[in-house]
Amino acid sequence: MRLAAPLLRQRAAILPSSRTLLAYRNSARVIHSSPPEQAKVVPVYGTGPPPEPPKPAADGAIPEIKEGTAADPWSRISRRKRQAAMLRAATLPPTAGSSSAPGGIGLLKRRFWKSVHVATKNDMNEIHLDSRPLRRPDTKSIIRLPLTKPSLASALAIEWDQLVSAQQATKQHLIPLTSLVCRALDIADEDSLGKTDIRNAIATVLLRYLDTDSLLCWAPAPEHPEDGRNEAGYTLREVQEEAYSSVVSFLTTRVWPGVTIVPVLDETSIMPRQQEPGTREVVQGWMLGLSAWELAALERATLAGKSLLVAARLVVEWSGDGGNAVVQTPAEEEEMNTKRWGVEEAAKAVSLEVDWQTTQWGEVEDTHDVEKVDLRRQLGSAVLLCAGQGATDVSASKAKL
Repeated sequence: MRLAAPLLRQRAAILPSSRTLLAYRNSARVIHSSPPEQAKVVPVYGTGPPPEPPKPAADGAIPEIKEGTAADPWSRISRRKRQAAMLRAATLPPTAGSSSAPGGIGLLKRRFWKSVHVATKNDMNEIHLDSRPLRRPDTKSIIRLPLTKPSLASALAIEWDQLVSAQQATKQHLIPLTSLVCRALDIADEDSLGKTDIRNAIATVLLRYLDTDSLLCWAPAPEHPEDGRNEAGYTLREVQEEAYSSVVSFLTTRVWPGVTIVPVLDETSIMPRQQEPGTREVVQGWMLGLSAWELAALERATLAGKSLLVAARLVVEWSGDGGNAVVQTPAEEEEMNTKRWGVEEAAKAVSLEVDWQTTQWGEVEDTHDVEKVDLRRQLGSAVLLCAGQGATDVSASKAKL
């Protein structure tokens, strides 16, 4: 026991005192400055299973639409009106409402014409803004339309009557029919000078669409006969073959006799194949022989539908000049006039795949519906451009007057 006491005192001298430990703790470096907090034990909130995919509505079923929602048509109309008003206010200059604006900026907000009408001068139709004739933007020459195209003249007058300001007349997307008419007049002016630059350029571009025509690209047949059928019991490939046969049979008998048009993409092929020798030459020769109005209409319809074949049938079907087609018998002409192949049939023929998908999965708002209307608008403008009464009908009308 006596030996243990000195040993304990020696160890106590070696160990630091409580004051030394406290001073060491106060001078130690602090790693973080946030006060410590105890963990909060809470249950884990799960997100649950994903929602079910949307199901297409049955035919004839009227879905329930709540007022004020995005599906409400009146709500969408009011929203689009507000957006259009905001867009017009944003595009106009801040001082457009002032009549004393420098440089005449205030004139852009209002129209300088009150009425639009069609006037006949020198056996040609003109569009008059009050007493001013409508002129082409590049050459400043008066736009004159043949008497055989009264519908085109009326549509052009309506297009300018719908403009609310002179500023809108400077935007090509607001006057698409005017741009199309000027395109046809440019071709006619070049023809009068004996040049073919525009015609050759159009033919070169349109022949590229023949290699990848929308009507010649087919989907592969399903592996199982029961798969991939619509409500009528047809597959996508069968629908494509039906549209192909109706258009190509018309073209190969009345427009390009003896020419064979084959699909460019079929089954598992990934590279389009060329048409048979001589086919492109026949189609190119037919295009170069069209009138200026028919060629401009063919260009617009091809670019809109990505199909030269559909555009060719549409132009031949409605052209007042015949579209360089084979002379028809009276029975064939009567059959064509009874039930004509129009804009709706052409739009469906070039959008088979889109319609197939939207039928299964539904349309995307402000996308599929807008594209559908825009396609029909462009095809309709092509019909207006090439359609006509014919010279005999105009002579008879003038005789009655």
